[in-house]
Amino acid sequence: MKRTIWIAIGVILMGSGAFAQSLGEVARSNRKEKAHQTAPNHQYDNDNLPKSEHLSVVGPAPSITANASNPTSDGGAQTQATTQGTSTEDRKAAAEERQRAADEWKNKLEDQKQKVASLSHELELTQREYRLRAVAMYSDAGNRLRNASAWDKEDADFKKQLEEKQKAVDAAKQDLDNLTEKARKAGIRERE
Repeated sequence: MKRTIWIAIGVILMGSGAFAQSLGEVARSNRKEKAHQTAPNHQYDNDNLPKSEHLSVVGPAPSITANASNPTSDGGAQTQATTQGTSTEDRKAAAEERQRAADEWKNKLEDQKQKVASLSHELELTQREYRLRAVAMYSDAGNRLRNASAWDKEDADFKKQLEEKQKAVDAAKQDLDNLTEKARKAGIRERE
């Protein structure tokens, strides 16, 4: 009798275990319920922003042109013509000022590029001269033995010159980069 009771209890426990949900299933169902509850609060990010539609801009309407704001009477027509002439002159003056500023930036950039090219050329010539002297010195073993101390002094001087010229070239290139960045921020596009 005790045995049948234990068997019945075991069957009941096993049957109830078959109907129990796993922890993963409970979490999924909770997420689904939350998604249905928070649907009105939609958050936009780069993945779900509309790509083909235009976003609306909220704010004041664009300014109305001078033609629409002036009355059509004779005095208004005269004022309208004066306003149009002034705005055209202002536009021309502004365009000339922008062109002048662009030309100044381009001249500054061109001068800096020439400075970099000149310094690079000097560095290259010094490097060539050093290589030629080194080849001449090392090609003759007797010369190397006789003039070892003189060559060591020349070698140190050339290396110092090369280092100084390399620093000057690097500084000029950095100045060119800074000038190019300032020109870009001022609205000047450089064409290479």
